Amino acid sequence: MKTQNVYLEHANITVNNLDSTTKFFQTAFPGFKIRGGGTSNGRKWIHLGNDLTYLALYEVIENSKNEVNYDKNGFNHIGFVVEDVDTLADKLLDAGFERDYPKQIEKFRIRDYFADADGNEYEFVQYLSEDISERNSFEA
Repeated sequence: MKTQNVYLEHANITVNNLDSTTKFFQTAFPGFKIRGGGTSNGRKWIHLGNDLTYLALYEVIENSKNEVNYDKNGFNHIGFVVEDVDTLADKLLDAGFERDYPKQIEKFRIRDYFADADGNEYEFVQYLSEDISERNSFEA
C-alpha cells in the first residue's frame, strides 16, 4: 500500500471577533493573508492562511469564551511547527497575548502555548532535530 503525503489543509474555528483573531494569527504568522471572506447565514467569515494551509474563521452571533478542558471531549489545541519559537513568542507577548501554559524545553523540541482572545489554545513547536525518530521521541 502506497503511503500518502498528508498535511492539514485547514481548521474551521468559530471566534468572537474576526479582527482580534486575525491579529493573533498574523502576529504569529506574518505571511498569513486573507484568502477570501464574506457573510454566510448572517455571520462574517474569512479564510486566513497561505497557499497550502488556512484557518476558516467564522464570527459568532453571541459571544462566549472557550475553556480548554482536557478532561472532557472537544477541541483542546492546534499545534503549529515553527522555525523559531522564541521569536514568535516575543511577537505574541509584545502584541499583548499571554502564554496559556508554561514553555516546555525538551531534548528534541521547544513548545510554547498561547491563547487567542477567545481562550482557544495554540501550541507552537520548534524541533531541534531533523531526525524523525528524535522528533517523535518524548524524552525530557
